[in-house]
Amino acid sequence: MRLVAIAAALIGLLATPWSAEAQSADRPIKLMAPYAPGGNIDVTARIVADKLREVLGTTVVVENKAGASGMIGSDVVARAAPDGTNLLVSANSLVAVPAIYGNAPYDWRTAFTPISHIQRVPTVLVVTPSSPIKTVADFVALGRDGKFAVADSGVGTTNHLAIELIGQATGGRYTIVHYKGSGAASLDVIGGQVTAQVDQLNSAVAHIKAGKLRAVAVMSDKRVPQLPDVPTVKESGVKGLENFTHSTFTGLFGPAKMSPETVARLNEAMVKVLKDPAVVQRFAELTAEAYPSTPQETAAMFEAEDKTVVPLIKRLGIKPE
Repeated sequence: MRLVAIAAALIGLLATPWSAEAQSADRPIKLMAPYAPGGNIDVTARIVADKLREVLGTTVVVENKAGASGMIGSDVVARAAPDGTNLLVSANSLVAVPAIYGNAPYDWRTAFTPISHIQRVPTVLVVTPSSPIKTVADFVALGRDGKFAVADSGVGTTNHLAIELIGQATGGRYTIVHYKGSGAASLDVIGGQVTAQVDQLNSAVAHIKAGKLRAVAVMSDKRVPQLPDVPTVKESGVKGLENFTHSTFTGLFGPAKMSPETVARLNEAMVKVLKDPAVVQRFAELTAEAYPSTPQETAAMFEAEDKTVVPLIKRLGIKPE
């Protein structure tokens, strides 16, 4: 009788469909932030992780693995099992960096599964308060003369590409000065060594409110609550910039070949996280907008970035310094 019972139990196990989804649902989740602690990607990952633990009822940890402008950490996720336990938090750089370096160990289009957009931070054009540049039209007019320098936070950053895109749309010939981060660039604009800067709003807003920098325009689709009197680039009326927007946006990705069930479960969780009032407020404090989306919308946003910036990078021959 005992043998019969054991046999029946084994048959029952064999008849139960095995599911990687079921196996991984309660396992710890690693959120890869492929940059150093303290930056936009790292902070975003940690805000999400705190709430995601509660929504999924499982351990969620953030892992930092910096190097090669995010490619090292991203490659770890690209090579991971597609069971939903190794995820990547990345930004526009997922598209731009491989085009600039030309030696990415993965193709971002095929190596990752989009899950959800997370947040976006608009870029802003700032000048020293004594600058004669009052409007976007002024900035464009001087740019056509090629007579002044604009600072950014590094080759291939969102800030750098925003300047290049404005120049491309308006015929501007800016002398672009690349810094290793926004802080050093801002100090030189404040000191008058450089005329203007394109920066993330969350990096520049304190200087703007302190009167050390003057905001000319934000590059968001609409005016931002933190600077309600500052117009958008779109409002400038400058030919070629009627629909111009540019933001740093982050998204959540998994490895390629994740099951639809796993993607749906994680997307549903992320939507709950990003609609939570505490998360919305936390991002707002950082001048970011919590921005949940479907996997398809996330994929479309990164595809649009690819079609916009990659041809520009190739045409201008942008390379790492």
